[in-house]
Amino acid sequence: MRFSDILCPGVALAAALAAGMTCSADTPAAHAPPLPFLSPIFGDNMVLQRGKQNHFWGWTRPGGEVRVEIEGKAATGVAASDGKWSVAIGVPPVGGPYSVRILGEEEIELHNVLVGDVWLCGGQSNMLLGLGATDNGAAEIKAADHPDLRLFLVAGKSAYSPAPVPVGSWKVCTPANVGDEGDHGFSAVAYYFARRIQSELHIPIGLIEDCSGGSTVEAWMNPATLTSMGDFAPQIAAIEALRAKGGPEYGSFLMHWLDDYDPGAKGAPWAAPSFDDTAWKTVDLPGAFSELGVGAVPCVCWFRREVTLPDPLPAGQATLYLGPVEKMDTTFINGHWIGASSWVENPRVYHIPAGVLTAGRNLVTLRVFKMKPDEGFLAKPEVLRIELGDGSSVALAGKWRGTVSVDARPPHPMPMDFENYPTMPVVFYEGMIAPLAPLAITGAIWYQGEANTTRAVQYRKLLPALVADWRSLFGQGDFPFYIVSLPRFTPRRAEPGDDGWAELREAQAFAAANVPNSGLAVTIDTGEADNIHPKEKKVVGDRLALCALAEHYGLPIAYRGPTFASAERVPGALRLHFSNVGGGLAVRGPKLGEFSVAGADRKWSWADARIDGDTVVASSPSVPEPVAARYAWQANPAATLYNDAGLPAVPFRTDDWPFP
Repeated sequence: MRFSDILCPGVALAAALAAGMTCSADTPAAHAPPLPFLSPIFGDNMVLQRGKQNHFWGWTRPGGEVRVEIEGKAATGVAASDGKWSVAIGVPPVGGPYSVRILGEEEIELHNVLVGDVWLCGGQSNMLLGLGATDNGAAEIKAADHPDLRLFLVAGKSAYSPAPVPVGSWKVCTPANVGDEGDHGFSAVAYYFARRIQSELHIPIGLIEDCSGGSTVEAWMNPATLTSMGDFAPQIAAIEALRAKGGPEYGSFLMHWLDDYDPGAKGAPWAAPSFDDTAWKTVDLPGAFSELGVGAVPCVCWFRREVTLPDPLPAGQATLYLGPVEKMDTTFINGHWIGASSWVENPRVYHIPAGVLTAGRNLVTLRVFKMKPDEGFLAKPEVLRIELGDGSSVALAGKWRGTVSVDARPPHPMPMDFENYPTMPVVFYEGMIAPLAPLAITGAIWYQGEANTTRAVQYRKLLPALVADWRSLFGQGDFPFYIVSLPRFTPRRAEPGDDGWAELREAQAFAAANVPNSGLAVTIDTGEADNIHPKEKKVVGDRLALCALAEHYGLPIAYRGPTFASAERVPGALRLHFSNVGGGLAVRGPKLGEFSVAGADRKWSWADARIDGDTVVASSPSVPEPVAARYAWQANPAATLYNDAGLPAVPFRTDDWPFP
């Protein structure tokens, strides 16, 4: 099962790319705007990194001299043949505010600049999720008056070659700013991380929020690294070909495939109200694919239907419901893009923007890319509807006009993947990480992995390689890198066994244990079975901060939970030894659970477990001679083992048996 994050409200990049109507791969790339005298990563309200030379850069005429001045310090640089200049300069003491002057062909003065620590905050939608969408969010926003906490939100951009400049600006943490972009305003995880550090150290903190919903780890990696691994050679070659061809940089192979083969997105768009669909066939939804002769084959079909709405329109939010759709839908009303998704299991629920609907006749257009021998629309007919602001509904099941746009049965080429948002390798490294370097930073925090849970073994080499890529790019040595171990998700499984989410957590723990100057924030006691974006984010930010406070800042505090160290066989049981037990092991809940054991036959059974000193003894009457044990080894385990500092044990297994 693939849990995409495309439907998080506010992912503007994914929304724009999913529309697939305003540009095509055959369109020449737009002329790039002139490069700025000063990179946008520098601006009013920013935080400069203490204790390091800070590099400023931008573009001017080749050979032009640029001078940077801060509090009596000055340094100069000369632009190279491509016009890029760079100046390294020391910074004043921690605090501020300071002013920074940049003098050359232009003169810029930056105001309200602080000196403190800067953290890069990367990952997918759980790092992106704004404070307002989390537990107690409204109250936290109201109290978020922290002028020494600053945020730069990097706008989403996929790119097939290094982008020169990021898009964004620095903001001071105030109640007005922290929630001004809704669910994707001030990252809740980053906010709580910074607040905890500030409460201990009382220094300015700058956060650079650089993340994108649904993104894979390889999307944030250097193409040279992925090329050397070999795992992504076909994708890298395809990206190179697309880069050479020019056109939109979707970051999605599926969107390029639709550009190449779907005539409905070219010329006179089939979603336009002016388009003449009289030659199309009258069909029923659901059931239309069979009526069009493509019920059993992969295909792209378009459907149009007029609906009549009351006059006047009821006030309030109108919503379109389609239920689950296989594989991807793109939905328009009156020619306006409303929503798109390729996450099959997700029921489509699209809020219709104000001003799109009109009293009287309205045109609904659907494009569906279907792959399986079914009818694409998986919900009962009554689910398909528009619900108006007063709760009344207009049914959408029934007669439509439809046509086949692409008959994709073999030997027709198919896309390299089937996500309609950016998941290509390297595209966020090029578009969102490369433009930031070599900004002086303290380190990075990372919350990602949901999009890689089906490839956990591969993740064991990808995540350490990503850390190496970022450290090499920024050129500041082995800066701290702290990883969020994934929380609970999906319904709890009744029997022990193999599990992709558990394997991914193991890969994250492997990286934290083997990559120098890295750490793991275990969140196995948080999460929600039916929500891939759990609202409990304070615990996540706090535990990341504990890693930083202990490992980087050197505070004598507990920051790790019990960690498996070794196992010994005792009669009829396994004795499990742990590090990081602090003052002792502890049980949270009615009993110590979530342990399983297996014998030489590799069949797993739930174990009876008890604490004995700093060890756990696990046994099962079903396994008279256990040879291996596991703890919290499923997507949604019960976290029961802690140390006396209240930190949960790291999920683990003692076996090294290959996964199926």
